[in-house]
Amino acid sequence: MRCLLILAHPRRDSLCGALFDAYAAGTRQAGMECRMLILSELQFEPNVHALSPEQQALEPDLVRAQRDITWAQHLVFVYPTWWGTFPALLKGFLDRVLTPGFAFHHVTHDTWDKLLAGRTADLITTMDTPPLVYRWIYRAPGRQALARATLGYCGVRTVRVDVFGPVIASNAAQRSGWLDRARASGARLVHGVLSPAQRLTQGINTWLAALRLQFYPMTWIAYTVGALLAGAGKPLSMTPYLLGYLTLFLLEAATVFLNDWFDFESDRRNRNAGLFTGGSRVLVEGRLDRAAMRKGIGLSLLGAGLALVTLLVVAPGASAVTIGALYTVFAALALAYTVPPLKLSHRGWGELDVVLTHSAGAILAGYVAQGGDWVDSLPWLLALPLGVSILPSILLAGCPDRDADLAAEKRTLVVIFGKPSTARLAMVATVAAPALAVLLSLLRPDLMALLGWSAAAGAVHGAWLWWNLRRFTRVEMPERIDGTIVLSLTFILWFCIPPLIVLMRATGS
Repeated sequence: MRCLLILAHPRRDSLCGALFDAYAAGTRQAGMECRMLILSELQFEPNVHALSPEQQALEPDLVRAQRDITWAQHLVFVYPTWWGTFPALLKGFLDRVLTPGFAFHHVTHDTWDKLLAGRTADLITTMDTPPLVYRWIYRAPGRQALARATLGYCGVRTVRVDVFGPVIASNAAQRSGWLDRARASGARLVHGVLSPAQRLTQGINTWLAALRLQFYPMTWIAYTVGALLAGAGKPLSMTPYLLGYLTLFLLEAATVFLNDWFDFESDRRNRNAGLFTGGSRVLVEGRLDRAAMRKGIGLSLLGAGLALVTLLVVAPGASAVTIGALYTVFAALALAYTVPPLKLSHRGWGELDVVLTHSAGAILAGYVAQGGDWVDSLPWLLALPLGVSILPSILLAGCPDRDADLAAEKRTLVVIFGKPSTARLAMVATVAAPALAVLLSLLRPDLMALLGWSAAAGAVHGAWLWWNLRRFTRVEMPERIDGTIVLSLTFILWFCIPPLIVLMRATGS
């Protein structure tokens, strides 16, 4: 491992200097390849006099510093905490060295490339304030500024922070112990930058990011509505209910993983990725490699298959064939979203595929798992307004991705029609969903209790969403529309939560 150690105390003969030397000794013991930057010995102007830092010529020492940062895989900053943050020497160094084009690159006013991504950092700091007071009372302003607002902005991940203090009340024995700790911190690199607990946590967080769990509640609610609908006021049969949802969950996980796999080119080009757009980014950012993702896809599909087989075993004999056929059909549709040869999302059919699988597919999955017949009209009718309410969010989620999808030759509806027409289509859906709920309530008295609140609340929420969308038909849509996407996602809730509440009350749940 290549390590760059940076001493940011203005005096070389300081406690920070001794900690710096101890850490360096530990890295040598671990067999690391190290370089050192002692900021007090560098010759540079700490103030930015030009309009922007990259317009100010770098002194030779700063040119070398940038080369060393580029070379390094792991950065170590040793500095004192003064007035809650790091010294002016380090601030000036960062102002001059972490320049646009070297440390980051702005794509738009609120999106940027992190050009130092893939690197990690340790922070070692001394202070007179008791460390617990600094962290919990003062909220660690210096550490937050360095680790998150500065290094994190450029893509460097801080993995360890060692705080030594209060120095003012320390004795020689304590300071000797601190030096031993610093030496051990450097020596630990022989086992890698991350501790076993950090590696476990990182792995868990990476897979949670890959799963994109923010989308699963909608499927669960629709599935539960279908299950309760089949029971007609009776308590759920929990074994088939849980097995059916486990099958859906694992199929949704496999679909998300496969989307990352087959949409890699589009996601790689995407500059507007967010919580609801641009994929999970775990492949693009290198947090998972393709071998790991392949295992994730295989295990989720295998798990879904085993859960479905178990469901068929415990299901009543008359409904097993129906369950198997229905789950297979909707699983094929879900997987075909990006999987060849169909690749529905690349042919203008992906949005309708999502609407069908997340409305009728989810409701019917719960319905047949509880013994319902797939030809019954009630679950299909209940799925109609829900499906239409899903359409605005799917359409809008494609808008930030449009340029990347176009470059990757992925023909979503947004690519085909353009953003203004897509906004108009979403506006139509915001009106149509509550209108359908009203119509079905009038035509079918048994749907009045289930869809009455959906019609009323959906109309109010739909009017709010419609008004937000209207401006996108008159002015150019921004690259990021996170607020409007959230508004469209919450619009869906009115067409599944009220029926869920009514059905739960009917069963006494």
